[in-house]
Amino acid sequence: MSTQSMRRVAPWLLGLGLGIIAARASYRPLYYTRLMLTSFRQPLWRSPTDVGLSYTNVAFASSDGTLLQGWFIPRIDATDRPAPTVLFVHGWPWNRLGNRAGSTLMPDRTVDFLEPAAALHRAGFHVLLFDLRNHGTSAAAIPVTFGVNESRDVIGAIAMLRQRADVDSERIGIIGYSMGANALLYAVPQCQPIRAAIAVQPVHAITFARNFVRSELGAIGPLAIRLVGPLHQACGAPPLRNIDPAVPAQALGSTVVQYIQGSGDPWGAIADIRRIVAATPQTLPLIIAPSTERYGGYLYINKRLDAVVEFFGRYL
Repeated sequence: MSTQSMRRVAPWLLGLGLGIIAARASYRPLYYTRLMLTSFRQPLWRSPTDVGLSYTNVAFASSDGTLLQGWFIPRIDATDRPAPTVLFVHGWPWNRLGNRAGSTLMPDRTVDFLEPAAALHRAGFHVLLFDLRNHGTSAAAIPVTFGVNESRDVIGAIAMLRQRADVDSERIGIIGYSMGANALLYAVPQCQPIRAAIAVQPVHAITFARNFVRSELGAIGPLAIRLVGPLHQACGAPPLRNIDPAVPAQALGSTVVQYIQGSGDPWGAIADIRRIVAATPQTLPLIIAPSTERYGGYLYINKRLDAVVEFFGRYL
């Protein structure tokens, strides 16, 4: 190619290169903005039958009318006597099965709900697995609010369970992860009696957001929060700093709560979890699970199935 031709092509090549660089730099912030507003619908990659559990499909409404989908797994003792029930409330952006590693750009690991569900089933509990709004096969109701609006889904799930003749309406327990832990803390004061709950790594949303964007976006992270926060609120979400589970935790009454926090969680904060524990009227000592990243805390449940079954056996 001649020098003259190179001079004509060079600006175009430079523009193309800069465009590619800009696109790559903006892709992750735009991707996480989408997750913040609408989440991501992980497909259901297996079912309870894969671990030998029978189940029925259930559909029910949240307290604000959003249609939710899930699976009800009846206890192993098929008598007519009402039995205690444990429901699982998943995190963001998971579904009723938990999380499948690699489904999003987040650094993650697989979190399997079927394993603890099977353990509870064998111990004589019914189990409910369901998708929160904007997740799985449940209806859309944007934006994601990291526990505030999602608490309406928990309230709807508990109302549905209490309408079932095979469920003991006063012996219902909950396991919630991250956003799901926030959701249960917001929901339980509105649907007592709930005897027992396990809250795995609930978060003050502003702490999580700041730590997450620093970890995933680097230097542009704080700018991304300043830009996306107003958009999130414009879609109907409360300010992130106001999504603080320590506030509803004060109204949990007689519900016994076991909190779990990973020691190496880079997105949460030990100080926040200690505030939440201190605000809770009836709580067991905080469990600090050894971890080198956030998912190590989530996986504590699967590593200590005996302790989970014992907890609900004692308090339900």
